[in-house]
Amino acid sequence: MVYILKCADGTYYTGITTDPARRLREHNRGTAAKYTRPAARRPVAMVYQERLSGRSAALRREYAVKQMSRAEKEGLIQSGSRDQLSSG
Repeated sequence: MVYILKCADGTYYTGITTDPARRLREHNRGTAAKYTRPAARRPVAMVYQERLSGRSAALRREYAVKQMSRAEKEGLIQSGSRDQLSSG
């Protein structure tokens, strides 16, 4: 699963996980990604989730999302969460 977090400072963080609830707790505790560790970035809120067929597909999609502009990410977030069962 690919997810996007909105940080307290207004920035976005994109990552992958198999357990979004656990990962959100880790980010908010400051024990997850280096990017979300500073107190100025917490709390974070999960604003987008996209379920994919496997880790490889999730990693490819994570990379693609990280290449998006802020406006493109906001459009993706507004489009809502989605599931993709194919590996593409």
